[in-house]
Amino acid sequence: MIRVVLPAHLRTLAAVNGEVTLEVEGEITQRSVLNTLESHYPMLRGTLRDQVTQQRRAFVRFFACGEDLSHESPDAALPDAVAQGAEPFLVVGAIAGGSSL
Repeated sequence: MIRVVLPAHLRTLAAVNGEVTLEVEGEITQRSVLNTLESHYPMLRGTLRDQVTQQRRAFVRFFACGEDLSHESPDAALPDAVAQGAEPFLVVGAIAGGSSL
């Protein structure tokens, strides 16, 4: 089972509390996890990545085992700890902005 942690606003959209657990077929990659997540929670389609290009949305970041995986290939294998369910795959909403003086 793959553990996925979503930001609060996406948990609300998906009507879930806490972590989401998924049974992912085949190799455990960002793409396979996101495909499975979107198939189980279709209301999340288009929120994490563009539906046409499949590119990560600009203000969404992916982390696992303390590493930022946002710029890694979506087809690269995720760390073994994620694949074994010991560590979660984190989806984080990035914050942008600055001071307005």
